[in-house]
Amino acid sequence: MSVERLESNFSRFLLEIGAVKFGSFRLKSGRISPYFVNLGVVGEGSSIWRLGEFYAKALVEFGLVNEIDVLFGPSYKGIPIVVSTSIALHKLFNISKRFAFNRKEAKDHGEGGFIIGKVDEGDKIGILDDVMTTGKTKEEVLSVLSSIGNVKIKFVLIALDRLERGETEYIATVEFCKRYGIPVKSIVTVQDVAKKALEGGSITVKEMEEITNYLKTYGGKTL
Repeated sequence: MSVERLESNFSRFLLEIGAVKFGSFRLKSGRISPYFVNLGVVGEGSSIWRLGEFYAKALVEFGLVNEIDVLFGPSYKGIPIVVSTSIALHKLFNISKRFAFNRKEAKDHGEGGFIIGKVDEGDKIGILDDVMTTGKTKEEVLSVLSSIGNVKIKFVLIALDRLERGETEYIATVEFCKRYGIPVKSIVTVQDVAKKALEGGSITVKEMEEITNYLKTYGGKTL
C-alpha cells in the first residue's frame, strides 16, 4: 500500500467511525474549533482491529518499524493503540514487537511501578498515540521512560496532526521535535480528512473555508 492510499483509506476510516467530527467545539484551550478528534469512539472489535492495521501499515510504509524494540502507549488512549498495532504487525507482516504502557499512578504492591510491559535499559521505543495538541502528555511519558535508564525514544506516531501551533509559532508536533529532538509522524492531517469529507459530501465548501480560516488563525509553522 502506498503512503497516499494509506492516507486516503485512513481518512475515510476516521470519518466512518466518527473519530473526526466537524461543527463547532470548545477545546480545553478555550478555542472554538470547527473540528474535533476523538479516537475514544473506537469501542468494538472490528474497528480496533482496523485501527491497529492502519498503525501497523504506517510503521512499515514510513520505514519506522525496524527502528524500535518496543511500542509504547501513553495511558489511556495509547493503550488499545499499541495492543492492536502489535497484533496487526504480527498478523500482517510476521513482525513481533513488545508493547508497554504507563499507569497514571504508581502501583505500590505486586510488581509495582508505573509501567506495564517489558521495557529494558537500552531499548529503542516508538510512542503511539491519537493526537498531539500541546505535547504535555508525551512529556509526561518521556519523564516516566527516562527513569528506566538509557532508553532511546526514536519517534512519536500519531493518527492525526491537528496542525495547530503549540506554545511558539510552530505547530505542536514540530515544536515537540525541536524541543526534544524526537520526530513526530502523523498518518494523516486534519486537512487530509477535511478534503476527504468534502469529496464525500459530509461537509460543505463553507465548512471547508471555516477550517481553512481557523488554521490561518491558530495554525503554526512547519520546518
